[in-house]
Amino acid sequence: MTASTSVTTEQRDEDVVTPAIGQEPVRKADGLPEAAETPVMEPVEAEAKAVEPEAAPRPPERRPGPPGGPITIPRMPSKAETFREGDYVVYPTHGVGKVERIVTEEIAGHRLELIHITFEENRMTLRVPVAKARTAGLRKLASRKMFDEALAVLKGKARIKRTMWSRRAQEYEAKINSGDPLAIAEVVRDLHRNAGQPDQSFSERQIYEAAMDRLAAELGALDQTDKTTAAQKLVDFLKTV
Repeated sequence: MTASTSVTTEQRDEDVVTPAIGQEPVRKADGLPEAAETPVMEPVEAEAKAVEPEAAPRPPERRPGPPGGPITIPRMPSKAETFREGDYVVYPTHGVGKVERIVTEEIAGHRLELIHITFEENRMTLRVPVAKARTAGLRKLASRKMFDEALAVLKGKARIKRTMWSRRAQEYEAKINSGDPLAIAEVVRDLHRNAGQPDQSFSERQIYEAAMDRLAAELGALDQTDKTTAAQKLVDFLKTV
């Protein structure tokens, strides 16, 4: 398929596997030698049930699980979008990737149109069915206006709840994996430490760096710079808070 190929996603259901922060994916990518240990997409279902049209998406709200259970943060609502080869996109649990190609493949006797997304840093290729891209949370990069709102969140006062760290860590990880830049900015805001403040614990530092990595990757794609430059821009911005 040529670079001009475009598709419009439909609203469908999909099960998405969310890796925990700090864990490496374990599945292998198509076409790579086994030694590369590069994971691939989640299993693709042949068909999905049609669903009724939804109203305009609303910002995600925190949904606490049962007492002692996992905390879930809904993925950032994604409208039906047209993806093209070469587009930079955001997949909730993996961050920023690039559409390598959009092709029709036969899987388990069914022909499916798939979006191949590459994540160079992780040496991973993800294949997402076009029919399920929206419900999977796949989206284009945030607009400049939305990212400015995320930067505004960083200026706010930290809102640290008086709960056990393990519980807060679950909530922070869920926010990072939601793919919502505003929710990710909240994690950075709450865990950031300026000079003179107590140091972060090891686990706090891990989650903080994961959130910063996601923001920097999207900012770098927006600014058309590398992630290192974008990360330094965020660090400099936090020093002014």
